[in-house]
Amino acid sequence: MRVAFLSDVHANFPALWKALEGARRHGAEDVVCAGDLVGFGPHPVEVVRLLMERRVRCVRGNVERKLLDLPSSPKRLRKKLDKKASAALAWTALALGEEERRFLEALPERLDLDFGGCSVLVVHGSPLSDTDYVYPSLTRRALEAKLGPLRPAVLVCGHSHVPFTRLLGGTRVVNCGSVGKPVDGDPRGAYALVDFLGGRAARARIVRFAYPAESVARDLAERRAAAARPEEFLSGRKHSDG
Repeated sequence: MRVAFLSDVHANFPALWKALEGARRHGAEDVVCAGDLVGFGPHPVEVVRLLMERRVRCVRGNVERKLLDLPSSPKRLRKKLDKKASAALAWTALALGEEERRFLEALPERLDLDFGGCSVLVVHGSPLSDTDYVYPSLTRRALEAKLGPLRPAVLVCGHSHVPFTRLLGGTRVVNCGSVGKPVDGDPRGAYALVDFLGGRAARARIVRFAYPAESVARDLAERRAAAARPEEFLSGRKHSDG
């Protein structure tokens, strides 16, 4: 069985659409998302609705957690648009409807899945927290510290926006990277394909794909989204204001 795992869509509808279509063409029978569906992109409603339509199982990312902690009053949210630290999430909260918000509120912190007898733990950051990072430099000892007593056959995560897969101490680590907002200098989106082989160790690979980033940059301006800078989507790098 082949499953597509993705993460960090960040309200980028064209990238999510391309990722889902690519996963289908590659023969994925299921799709699971490791969080950060919204935030910093211009299409929060479209992204949530598409994930709902496709019945994609998702976990809550740190962006969803912070967004849901914001006040629900539109008046109070509009005040936060003037503050740089909260503007992007306030804009997203104002854009979402009740149905999309309920979907986000229902997201679990983790998913414990089984594919053909292979145990899979899906989190956003790491088993420690939704803001803990899992990088390609991860060692077996560091992984064991993050897992604690857990020993899943596959650990799936995102958050770092840096995609990779490694086998460490019997656990296949899969960081999906970012579908909608890469930061590794490659503007193409990323997701992971994992093959579950019925008793044998799972195999995984990272897929990079192009999408029309120019349309995202245009929508940021047209929707007056308090979000990431357009050049971040175009370059695949996080830009500082300095």
